[in-house]
Amino acid sequence: MDFSAINWLAVIVAAVVAWLFGAAWYMGLSKPWLKAAKLDPTMSKSMLPFVVSFVAELVMALVMSLIIGAVTGGEPSLLAGVIFAFVLWLGFVATTLSVNHRHEGFGWDLTLIDVGHWLGVMLLIGAVIGWFGAAATG
Repeated sequence: MDFSAINWLAVIVAAVVAWLFGAAWYMGLSKPWLKAAKLDPTMSKSMLPFVVSFVAELVMALVMSLIIGAVTGGEPSLLAGVIFAFVLWLGFVATTLSVNHRHEGFGWDLTLIDVGHWLGVMLLIGAVIGWFGAAATG
């Protein structure tokens, strides 16, 4: 695995954009999400989930950068980033959440909200990674 080909600026920008998207997504859908997740809106307002979300999206952007770079021969593009993001979301994220929510006894409403969020996150990360392209070599 060639970590020297990673465009670190793209990885950081992708994680920030994804995190901001998630904040907007769940602020807009907070009431239906809280109901679907069976959570009490008066529960503790810890910052830890927000920190964990950002770290997770940073890892996702790094891994997606490695995958897109490897599959495109080190020449990522916007289209390749979006296509691979969608395929990875469909194959791993949407399926995993669907299975987990069924076993946890949640309804499809929670699954649709959560998979919609992760679709947006993945597409944005893929688009940023592809748009920024390969790391500059010096």
